[in-house]
Order: sequence, then C-alpha cells, then structure tokens
Amino acid sequence: QVQLVESGGGLVQPGGSLRLSCAASGFTFGVYDMSWFRQAPGKERQFVAAITWSGGNTYYLDSVNDRFTISRDNAKNTVYLQMNSLKPEDTAVYYCAASKGNWSYDYWGQGTQVTVSS
Repeated sequence: QVQLVESGGGLVQPGGSLRLSCAASGFTFGVYDMSWFRQAPGKERQFVAAITWSGGNTYYLDSVNDRFTISRDNAKNTVYLQMNSLKPEDTAVYYCAASKGNWSYDYWGQGTQVTVSS
C-alpha cells in the first residue's frame, strides 16, 4: 500500500520556522522525484519545491527560493521542507507528491496545515 504521510505543520508566528517531513512507503522512493505543493483557502494548488531522485537538482517557487530548502534522505524514505522566515502568505495546506518522471505525479499525501499568524 502506497503512503505519503506529511507531518511537522502547525501554527507559527511571522518570521518563524517549520520543518515539514513526508514519509514514504509502499513504493521505491529512491527512484522518484519528489515535490511539495501548497493550497491556501480559495486558491488553486501551487508548486512550492521539488528535488530529483538523487537529490542532485532542486527547484523552487520564486517567492520561497531564499527561504525554503527541500532535501531528502533516501535511506529513510523521507523528503523534507525546511521553511524559514515564514510569512502570513505561506499559510496553506502543504502536500508532498511523488513523480516517476516528467513531473507527472503518481502519489500524493494527505497534507499538513501550516498557519503563519501572530
């Protein structure tokens, strides 16, 4: 059974940090490119960051490029999103997703809520 389970979300003040984790099981994690997306209330789902299967390449939404860092540990079947200098506009449900190639996504997690508010 394929599972992507996100964790690490919560309520944080502006300027704070959170580290999201996405634990994968049921498929060969090490050959999948991984991404993080987010969806704010009333808005479309938005790409946030991606990392290739080897970790050799990363990609970011422009507005998070200097604040967020995506990484992965293939030995632990986990992808991470370190989020620093958080802003209220980062408030959303964050999802991880797995792609075997061409950035078409085969598997999605259930999401974790991130709320940035004072």
